Amino acid sequence: MKKQAKEKIGKKKRHIFLRIVLILILIIAIAGCVFAYKVHQNGGGMEGVIKTGLGYSEEKVQTLDKIYCLLLGQSQNLTDTIMLASYDPKTQEAALLSIPRDTFVGDSRAYASAYDKINAVYQTGVDNLLEDVRNLTGIDVKYYLKVDTEALKVLVDEIGGVYFDVPINMHYTDRGQGLYINLQAGYQKLDGDKAEQVVRFRHNSDGSTYPSEYGGEDLGRMRTQRTFLEAVLKQTIENMDINTIFSFLDIAEKYVETNLDFDVIKDYVPSVLDFNMDNLETATLPGTPEYIGKFAFYTVNEDEVEEVVNKLFYGIEPEIEGNTVDGNTIADEDGVIPENAVKVEVLNGNGSESTLSEVIAKLKNAGFSVIQTGNAKGATNTTVIDRGELTEAETNSLKEIMGVQNITSGESGEAADVTIIIGRDYK
Repeated sequence: MKKQAKEKIGKKKRHIFLRIVLILILIIAIAGCVFAYKVHQNGGGMEGVIKTGLGYSEEKVQTLDKIYCLLLGQSQNLTDTIMLASYDPKTQEAALLSIPRDTFVGDSRAYASAYDKINAVYQTGVDNLLEDVRNLTGIDVKYYLKVDTEALKVLVDEIGGVYFDVPINMHYTDRGQGLYINLQAGYQKLDGDKAEQVVRFRHNSDGSTYPSEYGGEDLGRMRTQRTFLEAVLKQTIENMDINTIFSFLDIAEKYVETNLDFDVIKDYVPSVLDFNMDNLETATLPGTPEYIGKFAFYTVNEDEVEEVVNKLFYGIEPEIEGNTVDGNTIADEDGVIPENAVKVEVLNGNGSESTLSEVIAKLKNAGFSVIQTGNAKGATNTTVIDRGELTEAETNSLKEIMGVQNITSGESGEAADVTIIIGRDYK
């Protein structure tokens, strides 16, 4: 009896054990299927694995704000590179604004010294540099990412080199810095050492430099740095795999300093994998090289800075000069409103310059006259307001162009028959 009881208990335990094992296998299988499904949803392959592992979803992207970050390239405690970068995961648009290292940020031109250069401010602390960039651009940038030029060399070697069109012959020697530049112009594959030579070049040992139409010494170097950075980003994204990701983490730990929180980084990285380099806009802080006293500075043009910042980071085009009606600028190429044409003003709340251009082109192709554009910051929904008496055909045409179900009635406008507000939901 005892033997039979023991056998029953043993069988019962085995059954329980088997059930537990089967349940665990089932849970693992379900989890695997869910993960595989999400990987498929997120593009499949290594990109899908990375996105899924970091918790990517379209819904989450819609909660992410446009991010601004100051990029600093450091060499021997000096900044060869100062760029203000932005990235919007919703619109998949990015921008880079180069800031010359000799930019004057002092309080008084009469008492200007070498310490009034933005490059010198960097040596007093990154927080002070961020404050000066805020004052120069009007953008509330909080984050910075400082990279030693050694990191660029290691990164370029890690991805197997970067193909780049070197703009001119570069020959320069500075034994004090241990800098030896020897490159021929033309499209070629650069290793890490040659990459450093390209981004640090200002002028040749004989004094010759970039041609004036390219940008001269510092302006030319900034232009080269931007185009080279574009090439690095493009080729890095194209060659991304799990091995390179771990290598990048090692490089970042050794050579990168930032105040970006890891939670912020992991939220934005999956969207960056979808980024198209054609959506990157670049510019240089507008200004003029000049001497103030005995020091060489780069003095900014405040009016032009506002115009460049608005266009680069907010997609706001400057007003078009030409004929006006009731004080409103005419945006038609010929400066004349076609007779009987419906006059439209377009307000951009989407933040995308390319979207604004697309809408304007569609309206013109449909026979509407776009008389002015403006900004409508933070507009969520696309709205069409009829300020006149649209015909049924015109109403249907605007609905189709803007992807809206209804058109709102508004007060009559002195100039515009229709006001269109492009919201973030516009596709």
